[in-house]
Amino acid sequence: MNKVVLITGCSTGIGRALAEAFRNAGDFIVYASARQIDKLHDLTSRGIHSLPLDVDDEGSIHAAIERISDEQGRLDVLVNNAGFAAMGPLAELPAARLRGQFETNVIAPVVLTQACLPLLRQAAKQEGCARVVNIGSVSGILTTPFSGAYCASKAAIHALSDALRMELAPLGIKVITIQPGAIRSSFGDNSAASIDWLNDDSLYAPVRAGIEARTRASQENPTPAEEFAEEMIAAVMAKDPEPVTRIGNGSRMLPAIKRWVPTRRIDRMLSKRFRLDSLKSQ
Repeated sequence: MNKVVLITGCSTGIGRALAEAFRNAGDFIVYASARQIDKLHDLTSRGIHSLPLDVDDEGSIHAAIERISDEQGRLDVLVNNAGFAAMGPLAELPAARLRGQFETNVIAPVVLTQACLPLLRQAAKQEGCARVVNIGSVSGILTTPFSGAYCASKAAIHALSDALRMELAPLGIKVITIQPGAIRSSFGDNSAASIDWLNDDSLYAPVRAGIEARTRASQENPTPAEEFAEEMIAAVMAKDPEPVTRIGNGSRMLPAIKRWVPTRRIDRMLSKRFRLDSLKSQ
């Protein structure tokens, strides 16, 4: 019996690559979701079910889950991928942006997992196991300037995943955390657009180039999204998957820096990298 997969945030990047890779694997019924369903039309032509889903809207969540329940009666794999980065200096980041960062990246995956629980339990009863895959980030391990909100949201989803892993294991549901490094996508462009609130009156206006460099840092020598997707599927669908898997350029090096390099040295390195060292001289 083909396994049923729901992936959030499939309009671009990792989500789209995962939808295509699961479909190409041949053993999955794939539901690719996004807020703007018109961006999924080409996936539909390839035999992938497109699903309108705004992860910040509980009504949208319940409508999506009801459809999967009516059509399949179970859900074997939930991939919580939807997310964004609210970039900019925390000292000036609008409160609404900070709340939105946690609403989408932290609260939504938990709310969606709760909504999917009956379908996941049904799959666990039929197949012996179901899976929840949360897409974290190495940014949740090594914090960088001008991405504090994003880094904090990923650190939070790592912690929530740890708790869910232990709590859902007795129900036959495995929770797996994926911590990508640099993956080729539109993440850099979207992140750059997120600093539209930063104006010339900002205390950090003199180092705007450093802020912009941070928004695009994930697209420096990135791993192709298709390569990432294939490796991730192999990892999460293993008989006994690792609780935490890191994939992509920098996914091992950055956590190693956090673990082994003294904090003051990391601060100096990152301040220089993103031009904060020049701010004090302004």
